[in-house]
Amino acid sequence: MELVVRKNDLLKELSLLQGIVERKNTIPILANVLIHAEKSGVSLLATDLDVGLRSKCEATVAKPGTLTLPAKKLFEIVSALPDTDIRIEEDKGGKSVTVAADRFESKIQTLPASEFPTPPQDGGPSEASLPGAALKRLISHTRFAITSEDTRYFLNGAQLVLRPDEMSMIATDGHRLALITVKESAGKSAKSEVLLPRKTLNEVSRLIDDASVVEFSQGENHLFFRTEGRLLISRKIDANFPAYERVIPKSNDKSIEFDRDRLAAAVKRVRLLSNERSKAVRFVMGKDQVEITSSTPEVGEAHEVLPVDYSGTAMQICFNADYVDNFLGVVETESVLLEFKDEMSQAVMKPIGADGYDYTYVIMPMRI
Repeated sequence: MELVVRKNDLLKELSLLQGIVERKNTIPILANVLIHAEKSGVSLLATDLDVGLRSKCEATVAKPGTLTLPAKKLFEIVSALPDTDIRIEEDKGGKSVTVAADRFESKIQTLPASEFPTPPQDGGPSEASLPGAALKRLISHTRFAITSEDTRYFLNGAQLVLRPDEMSMIATDGHRLALITVKESAGKSAKSEVLLPRKTLNEVSRLIDDASVVEFSQGENHLFFRTEGRLLISRKIDANFPAYERVIPKSNDKSIEFDRDRLAAAVKRVRLLSNERSKAVRFVMGKDQVEITSSTPEVGEAHEVLPVDYSGTAMQICFNADYVDNFLGVVETESVLLEFKDEMSQAVMKPIGADGYDYTYVIMPMRI
């Protein structure tokens, strides 16, 4: 193989592949990117066997061929090169590859392309057209609620629900649940549901911008997302998402409106003296105020009072500060609403005046 490619063109594709490549694995070839050159240009492929990404890059190809190179090291080299043409040439014998630009030249060891696993080629006709801006919002408002416990594999992703005139995404780890619905059509005439793995969500989010559209399809065992000439392939999660509607409380009869920025700042300050393991902060509701407190016996304690409009029953509810931070970090509205019933029942946080979407965040109180 021998080709010449512009640095910025190659760098853009390599940067997208970095999230796919498995850093710690027992199969060395998975740390490489597969590069296939033909007269029409260059295609690149990376996979960790669960998620794969195919992309293309314009290039002048002198000798077609296929080879693999370490994805991370190639990305670092290309990043460090000046903004010029890069020459990639396979040496005789196929044991190493020359990567050169300007006065720089390097030789990188390669692994046989025949060892590289090949994901499915395509998912067939598109089943839905997902608006990029809406899909990105769905992902950003839910992915932090996906469980990190491998044993609860049925919660290792977010549920995407497509209806004729709206799209929803739901994620939960058993302690909190995030549900967002946007009033955008995906071109579906009937309701459909699919469970999207966490890594798939992260990589889809990296691929899209507000103007793009993601064509979605699925096969028997894989999901396919096509956008901007790139194809993301994901293995399905063989599980059913729980009945999340039952978790959303219907009888919370008390509510408090907060200024989002003031609440976020108070929680960030008070949590500094919370227990490092539980990360617990306490909301103490009183007449026209909420006092946010934390304490760690061996370190100290902290509190901050926020003036609010509240005349209900005095009570206190303890939350994980991370969970509150996650919600406040993604909502864009100036004010947020906390709805609750008592000290032990699920509370709900919502943005007030959200434009174009509905967002419900259910959070379980902590028992301390």
